[in-house]
Amino acid sequence: MDIEAIDGGFANPVFDAQAMFRAVMDAMARPGTIQPCGELTAPPSPLAPIAAAVALSLCDADTPLWLDAALQASPAARHWLGFHTGAPLPHTAADAHFAIASSPAELIALENFAQGSQEYPDRSTTLILQVASLSGGEMLQLEGPGIETSVAFAPVSLPRHFVEQWKQNRARFPRGVDVILAAPEGVACLPRTTRIKTMEG
Repeated sequence: MDIEAIDGGFANPVFDAQAMFRAVMDAMARPGTIQPCGELTAPPSPLAPIAAAVALSLCDADTPLWLDAALQASPAARHWLGFHTGAPLPHTAADAHFAIASSPAELIALENFAQGSQEYPDRSTTLILQVASLSGGEMLQLEGPGIETSVAFAPVSLPRHFVEQWKQNRARFPRGVDVILAAPEGVACLPRTTRIKTMEG
């Protein structure tokens, strides 16, 4: 196996995985807030360090991990994730527990991922989106559980027609996907309970 597919994982696997897991849980509990986390990994391109660290903290041999086309086309990225997480790569998005999109603007529609069921809503896909930044994009307003009134949020760049897709995602509650945004400045989360609208309404 190429050395690139092995090097660059957590330097302190237990401590780093716990720290990353706490950052994600804090971000999920307070949607739209940015939880800083250092670059704990050095994965091969096009996989980004923060997204890779999220995957290493959440994925294992029991959690199928779907990769977008750019990551699928990178043997080094596929082998790196396989070596460090043990997660199997499903053939379809609907079979994934987690998914990583290195190019969110080109992501397939959210409805293509596992939505869970009324009885088991947790059997849905959690999307890890690599974004360039958690600020500077279209200004969005977030409301819902974990948000006192509302939060302004402007990540760069989200999937196409994201606000409309998210309205449909919320309408499927308790089914639906959850989103982890991974950027150089840290992580932010959008659980399926969060309401999103543009600042214009």
